[in-house]
Amino acid sequence: MNRTLKQYYGEMGISEPVFDFCAGIEKGLKERFEEIDRIAECNQMKVLSAMQKNRLSEACFAGTTGYGYNDTGREALEGIYADVFKTEDALVRPQITCGTHALALALMSQLRPGDELLSPVGKPYDTLEEVIGIRPSVGSLAEYGISYRQVDLLDDGSFDFEGIEKAINKKTKMVTIQRSKGYASRPTLSVERIGRLITFIKERTPDVICMVDNCYGEFVELSEPSEVGADLVVGSLIKNPGGGLAPTGGYLCGTRECIARAAYRLTSPGLGKEVGATLGVTSQFLQGLFLAPTVVKGAVKAAVFAAEVYESLGFTVIPDNKESRHDIIQAVEFHDPELMCAFCEGIQAAAPVDSFVRPEPWDMPGYDSKVIMAAGAFVSGSSIELSADGPIREPYAVYFQGGLTFEHAKYGIMMSLEKIYKTGKIKL
Repeated sequence: MNRTLKQYYGEMGISEPVFDFCAGIEKGLKERFEEIDRIAECNQMKVLSAMQKNRLSEACFAGTTGYGYNDTGREALEGIYADVFKTEDALVRPQITCGTHALALALMSQLRPGDELLSPVGKPYDTLEEVIGIRPSVGSLAEYGISYRQVDLLDDGSFDFEGIEKAINKKTKMVTIQRSKGYASRPTLSVERIGRLITFIKERTPDVICMVDNCYGEFVELSEPSEVGADLVVGSLIKNPGGGLAPTGGYLCGTRECIARAAYRLTSPGLGKEVGATLGVTSQFLQGLFLAPTVVKGAVKAAVFAAEVYESLGFTVIPDNKESRHDIIQAVEFHDPELMCAFCEGIQAAAPVDSFVRPEPWDMPGYDSKVIMAAGAFVSGSSIELSADGPIREPYAVYFQGGLTFEHAKYGIMMSLEKIYKTGKIKL
């Protein structure tokens, strides 16, 4: 006898009340999902066009070792990224270990002693605090005589244009704009808003370098920050653009001058982009990029689904289900550490890898609070795969993201609700 979908979920630990509640939620999301599908289709064509334009061939998949001279695959990969992001050049390398490394590379390659870095969107993500020197650390920008200034967003989440204008001075060399919210309860910035901010800054200081931390935002919208004036856009390949296949790596896309400086910092003065073995990962980078619009589509749908589920239960969700989407992250504020940890336990239990592991808060390097992280991923630390995390502090918010397929991410959300339902603190 053919089993029903409810029976399959029941065998996977989802109770009937949770299944019925979530099924009702999903039915009401048809129009939202259709719009997400449309954006993904446009982005798929953009990626395909770039691959065809750069004459991607099977020969490009051959890896190099040693110095990596004359790596045609690496050159094609970076040409494709430049075309996808509409920039003059790109640096896409497995030697860039993570998003924080890519951002540190961007900052340290452009800034010199005596320069000042400005953040007009408030405090950056936790791991950048030590890079900048907000929290003292060996090798920080502060140690090299590079100062830092920030202008917080206004209470309603808008830019403090008056404060930004006052903060800009003769030393301001670079502006860093974090697109995603990080561990903050503020709106993620749309490409349109980023463009308005960059225009405002460039009108006052045309030569300042505007960098956008693009992590979690790639392919969520029809355009990227590099199309609205950003000199550099930076991200991780184990997030959106790697499509779940990239085993490591990061990217910088931007002006030819900015990318050259970054390449000289990554490798060595005099060598720049000419070296850097690809070690056989080029095909994974390229296939991951090809799949990225579809994978991101599923992750965005999962975020919308999660928002509707938890907002319906009375929790504060950021963004809420009526807001437009500009990254794949969904924040849920529980104001209760037990519910926060139960959510993460559900995400872990839904994973294809390490589903039997129970996540526990721990002192993770680069953070000033204990952090709980749930992820059973094929690529360690991959944030485009189903995962959830957050610092153990008020408002006890969990940040959910990813899912290589919507179906898997939906199950993860249902399992998170199942764990919370079993605490007896909510009713369905």
